Amino acid sequence: MSAKNGNGNGNGSGKRKPTAAVHLIAGGGAGLCEALACHPLDTIKVRMQLSRRNRAPGVKRKGFFTVGKEIVKRETPLGLYKGLGAVVTGIVPKMAIRFSSFELYKGLAKVHPETGKISAKAVFFSGLAAGATEAVAVVTPMEVIKIRLQAQHHSMADPLDIPKYRNAAHAAYTVVREEGFRTLYRGVSLTALRQSTNQAVNFTAYTYMKQYALNFQPNLSELPSYQHLLLGLVSGAMGPLSNAPIDTIKTRLQRSEARLGESALKRITFIAKDMFKHEGFRAFYQGITPRIMRVAPGQAVTFMVYEFIRGHIERFQVSGDNDNEYRE
Repeated sequence: MSAKNGNGNGNGSGKRKPTAAVHLIAGGGAGLCEALACHPLDTIKVRMQLSRRNRAPGVKRKGFFTVGKEIVKRETPLGLYKGLGAVVTGIVPKMAIRFSSFELYKGLAKVHPETGKISAKAVFFSGLAAGATEAVAVVTPMEVIKIRLQAQHHSMADPLDIPKYRNAAHAAYTVVREEGFRTLYRGVSLTALRQSTNQAVNFTAYTYMKQYALNFQPNLSELPSYQHLLLGLVSGAMGPLSNAPIDTIKTRLQRSEARLGESALKRITFIAKDMFKHEGFRAFYQGITPRIMRVAPGQAVTFMVYEFIRGHIERFQVSGDNDNEYRE
C-alpha cells in the first residue's frame, strides 16, 4: 500500500508488487496485534452504546473510565475481552480482504502517464469498495457474535454464573438455531456503510500523509515504524467522527433479537426514532470516545505492523531473487 506512487509499486524502482499471500500474512499479523491490544476499548464502547440513559434528575451518563472500572469490578479483567474469540477468528481474513481488495480496486484505476499516480478520488473509492467488501465477507457475522458476547453481564470469576453464550462458536450456533442464519447478517447494510466510509477516509488520509512524509524526507526509501504508527493514529481517528450514528444504531440492531415479519429498514428506523425520542441526539454519539480510542490506536498498530511485516517479506523476496541471479 505504498504511497510513493498511486499504483502500489513503491518508488518505481522495479520493486516487486506485493502478492495476495503477502497481504494475507502481513494483514493477518497486523489484525491479530490490533485485536489483542485494543479489544478492551471495544468492549467498553459496546457497553456504552447499549446503555440507556437513566432519566432520574441529576443522574449523569456513565463515562468511559466508569464503565471500564465497573466491568473489571463485576466481571474481572477478563470481562474486557468478551467476544475476542469471534474477533480473532475473523481478523485474519478481514485484514487480508481489506488490504488485498484495496490494492485490487486501486489497480483498476487509471494511472497518470507522467506521475504514475492515481487520483485522490480513485484512492477514496478504492477504500470505499474495500470497506464494503470486508463488511459483507467477514465483519458483519463476526460483529453480531462479538456484540452478543460483549453484551452479557456475567462474572467470569463465578462458575455458577452461566451465560447464555459460552464462547464465539457456541454463540454462533445458538443464534443460527434460535433465530436463523440470516441473523448473522443483521445490520449488514449499516456495517457496510460504516466500514466503507471508515476505510475510504482511512486509506485516503494514510496514503497521502505517507506520500507527504516521504517527500519531506527524500533520503528515506521507506518510513520508520514509529512514523507509520503516528500516521495510522491520525487517519484512524477520522472515520469514527464521520459515522458514529451509523455505528451506534448498528450495535443496537445487532444486539436485539429478530422480530417476525419486521424488515431491517423498519427495525433501523424504529431504533433511530426511539433513541432520539427517549435519549436525545447525544445518544447517537454514545461511546464515541472509546470508539476513537479503540479505532485510532487500532489503525496505528495495524498500519505499523502491516508495513513492518510486508517490508520484511519484500526484502526476503528481493534477497532470494538476488541469490538466484548470482547462482545463474
